[in-house]
Amino acid sequence: MTSHHILVVEDDPRMQKVLTRIFAADGFEVRTASDGAEALALFRESEPTAMLLDLVLPEISGREVCKEVKAASPQTPVIILSSISDVVDKVLLLEIGADDYVTKPFSPRELLARVQAAIRRRARYSKPESASSFQFGNCVVDIARMRLTKAHNEVVLTALEFKLLKFFCENSEVVLSRDTLLNKVWGYAAYPTTRTVDNQILKLRQRIEEDPTQPEHLLTIYGAGYKFVP
Repeated sequence: MTSHHILVVEDDPRMQKVLTRIFAADGFEVRTASDGAEALALFRESEPTAMLLDLVLPEISGREVCKEVKAASPQTPVIILSSISDVVDKVLLLEIGADDYVTKPFSPRELLARVQAAIRRRARYSKPESASSFQFGNCVVDIARMRLTKAHNEVVLTALEFKLLKFFCENSEVVLSRDTLLNKVWGYAAYPTTRTVDNQILKLRQRIEEDPTQPEHLLTIYGAGYKFVP
């Protein structure tokens, strides 16, 4: 675990020390931030393997930090650590891109296991940017030629549809919120509705799924967004 480094974002100094000891003892390099602004600065500077994030923070809230981190790097695991246990709050956090949620008080062993599992998922499903093609089911995506074939037959995609499919392939098994997709695929800094994403997903399913009404690859994660499963 010595190659992994975790960014702990926690404004309580005592809890910050506890978390540092837990992860340092397991071989992590640990950096800490006490407020949202410092967290984002350290994230941009150090590109951590994972982030452990409290919700209630000075300067910038944990929710906003999570949204910004996921918009910039969807594959970076963000694990929320909070005393809030309401189910509605958990769903909202998944919707903004959080990978997991641990409620205080917590078991150190469980917390470590959750973070390690998130890191393993990232390592397993990360795709190199230079990948020239992806294959799933009976589909082959040729990145260089912007070409999709299904059962050896070419499927015509618009430039936007291809860009969306490419982004899903590069982030397979990662739950992607609608906000993340709008920022990364459409490039919107501000937008009136996420319905745009839903409409485009329906069209893309018609291109790649055997039965678009029962998708096997492009899945809806209710309350959170979408996940592509090869």
